[in-house]
Amino acid sequence: MSAEARLAELGIALPEPPAPVASYVQATRTGSLIFVSGQIPIRDGSIPRTGLVGNDLTVEEGAEEARWCALNCLAQVRAAAGTLDAVARIVKLTVFVASAPGFGRQPMVANGASDLMVEIFGEAGRHARAAVGCSDLPLGAPVEVELIAELSV
Repeated sequence: MSAEARLAELGIALPEPPAPVASYVQATRTGSLIFVSGQIPIRDGSIPRTGLVGNDLTVEEGAEEARWCALNCLAQVRAAAGTLDAVARIVKLTVFVASAPGFGRQPMVANGASDLMVEIFGEAGRHARAAVGCSDLPLGAPVEVELIAELSV
């Protein structure tokens, strides 16, 4: 099943690709790879949950925000490639988690983004990943996700 058909089957509507919040481009294509800049969980022009995971947000809430970041990543891929059906595989995700002191469950938060890739792309959605804790992120976002995808075209 194609990625676009799978999105429809899951009832997922990708958001409009968010504009950059500083001086960079949202996605760059080189050869068969698309590198998507870090996406924060912007939806409808704002970030509904801000703060540190493990303090202001639970692990589950952080995972939901990571999923939103991943949806924004896929919106950027679609904008750059024309369709998600052009994706041969998801190569790598890097997930940054704004973490309370002593918080060590970044991999569980990152699963919100990783699981979405597998839901949509199946085996081609399995990817390499880093889950990194940090003190804070742009605009107070609790999570930021960057993505590398390989295109088949």
